[in-house]
Amino acid sequence: MSTINRQKAMNLIGLAMRAGKMITGEELTIGEIRKQKAKIVFVANDASENTRKKIKDKSSYYEVPCFELFSEAEITQMIGRPRKVFGILDAGFARKIKELIEG
Repeated sequence: MSTINRQKAMNLIGLAMRAGKMITGEELTIGEIRKQKAKIVFVANDASENTRKKIKDKSSYYEVPCFELFSEAEITQMIGRPRKVFGILDAGFARKIKELIEG
């Protein structure tokens, strides 16, 4: 992913947070994945192996795209809260962020 697209994705994620279209935290995100409400999920690339596996397995089972692009520090900077896991609930935001990530 290019630096420009990475920055755009980070800006969109921050915007989704301010728009209230995001769920943060491991358990809440898993709950939204189960309800099929999370459209795209992110887990910090420096989260514990157990956390990453749990989120990726759940995402894969429910066919929700899951990415490990950002560190916990970057996620904290984007959303203003220290978190390792978050999901985007809005299909429009999710589609655009996915486009930026995949080029």
